[in-house]
Amino acid sequence: MRIGYGIDFHQLVTGRDLFIGGVKIPHEKGALGHSDADVLLHAICDAMLGALSLGDIGVHFPDTSADFKDIDSKILLAKSYELIKAEGYSVVNIDASLCLEAPKIKPYVQQMREVIAGILEITVKDVSVKATTTEKMGFVGREEGLVAHAVCLLQKELSE
Repeated sequence: MRIGYGIDFHQLVTGRDLFIGGVKIPHEKGALGHSDADVLLHAICDAMLGALSLGDIGVHFPDTSADFKDIDSKILLAKSYELIKAEGYSVVNIDASLCLEAPKIKPYVQQMREVIAGILEITVKDVSVKATTTEKMGFVGREEGLVAHAVCLLQKELSE
């Protein structure tokens, strides 16, 4: 068994769509980034890669590469999962927390869990997505950005 932790931050700006957990969420601001800037999926990628000491998403999907410009982060999650499987591991579970003031994500959490579970070949019960605010403190409280934390547990697959 291996455990990994990931964290990601993105600035919120007008003129961008907001993607969280592979779901497009209506909001007047979106996350700024080279890809679609899905803070939750990026944190999960980093947690999985970190569990096996494979670096982070910047190593595998650099923001200096045109190949990843505006890429759907679900693709990055799937590619990260392929790297995990190539090492002989599978995902046991994901526990993730979002920090943002707005929008409220409760109506989208089940869909996020389904998207993540589908990509990682686990059940929805194996994916936890929670959210909190920072009580109006800091850059998150001022709605200038958002943060995601993720923990994943991996297990080595038995060879036959």
